Amino acid sequence: MNVPSAGVPSPLRVRVMALVLALLVLALGLASRSKSVAWPPFFAAYAGDTLWALLVFLLVRFLAPARPVLHVAAAALAFSFAVEFSQLYQAPWLNAVRGTLPGRLVLGAGFLWSDLVCYSAGVLAGLGLSIALRLRAAKP
Repeated sequence: MNVPSAGVPSPLRVRVMALVLALLVLALGLASRSKSVAWPPFFAAYAGDTLWALLVFLLVRFLAPARPVLHVAAAALAFSFAVEFSQLYQAPWLNAVRGTLPGRLVLGAGFLWSDLVCYSAGVLAGLGLSIALRLRAAKP
């Protein structure tokens, strides 16, 4: 019988939490891109990219719930950076994908150095959230 260590959440619990949080982050991320809401300029400029990276972190966490959280963070950051650097490649077929709403939301439209900072902040937020949830679960 496999008994989880104290303070270490089960993979099922990690998956459920990651999925719930991913849905919330997805909704907030889409809302951050809405032009019908008068967001403060800083939030409007950077929240979407930060939340996108947090969503990537949560999806990797969902897919690999037993992996160490630092591995999840590294994978999410590497994926996020790869997507951003892929925007430097301008193939016609890829630009056609980027021209669709889902393509633009997932792959972006143009390379920006500031997006790399946002992705780092989003993954760090995911890492901090995971640590906080683990500490909370370890409390008696």
